[in-house]
Amino acid sequence: MLNYIKRRLLMLLPVLIGISIVVFLVMHLAPGDPAEILAGPTASASDIAALRAKLGLDDPVWVQYWRFVSGVLKGDLGTSVQSGESVTDMVKTRFPNTLALSIAAMIVASIVGLSTGVVSAVRKGSFFDSFSMIVALLGISLPSFWVGLMLMLIFAVRLRWLPVAGYSGEWWTLVGIKQLVLPAVTLGIGASALIARITRSSILEVMQQDYIRTARAKGLSQVATVGKHVLRNALVPVVTVMGLNFGGLLGGTVVTESVFAINGVGRMMVRAITSRDFPVVQGAVLMVATTFVLINLLVDLTYALLDPRIRYD
Repeated sequence: MLNYIKRRLLMLLPVLIGISIVVFLVMHLAPGDPAEILAGPTASASDIAALRAKLGLDDPVWVQYWRFVSGVLKGDLGTSVQSGESVTDMVKTRFPNTLALSIAAMIVASIVGLSTGVVSAVRKGSFFDSFSMIVALLGISLPSFWVGLMLMLIFAVRLRWLPVAGYSGEWWTLVGIKQLVLPAVTLGIGASALIARITRSSILEVMQQDYIRTARAKGLSQVATVGKHVLRNALVPVVTVMGLNFGGLLGGTVVTESVFAINGVGRMMVRAITSRDFPVVQGAVLMVATTFVLINLLVDLTYALLDPRIRYD
């Protein structure tokens, strides 16, 4: 197990290098000049050229990339072109908000998706099964920004049960939980739909196995059969989807944080992309990618707990 973890952590390095190269090149190939944006529309060509030299934008691309990688190895993600702040400090301030939102959305998706998938599989062909799968299809199809605006309109503006927008960062308080409800549901509704469909399919497949028929022949009730034998064996593909979904939720915060005015990494990236703030985009993407890879490692290790036959040598 320890050797497997070591190998996976070593594999993390080339993955992050590849991600940083792709993001770096895409940002530099995108139209727009950070120096022109910073200098303003009234700046002269000489002023823009001086600003480009000061920011190091005149250096070859490989020199700029090496400067970025050297800083990352020292724990320095660079300096924001737009504000002059340390990107490391900016990410440290905002990433906990993004992580809290993603975890809350994953909790919503897991509870709704697993419960719906299990009931649909047990009651295959019933009205609930058909209705829930139609709702799941709608949940996958509806854009998150529209869902967020509708939830905001109903529960915040009309009913006034929850705050419209904003997040204080104190998720352990009642106020913080209320602030997270709407964005978490907005972000988690699409993931819950996918988890529900995968859970239903996986449980139906396991229920056709011989050992399930044997358990039923011994007189075990439906609840006992599903709880003790079916669910655990059906969870391996579901956990895989949940792990991949968590990475999608981290990326999906870009839209949700903008809609609900949450000061997170996603909202920061939107502003940085608009202003061509290369260091901020690179640092934020690198942080999200690292978290995603570590989550996938945790998912792989969870397989061994769910299925004792899985071993990592």
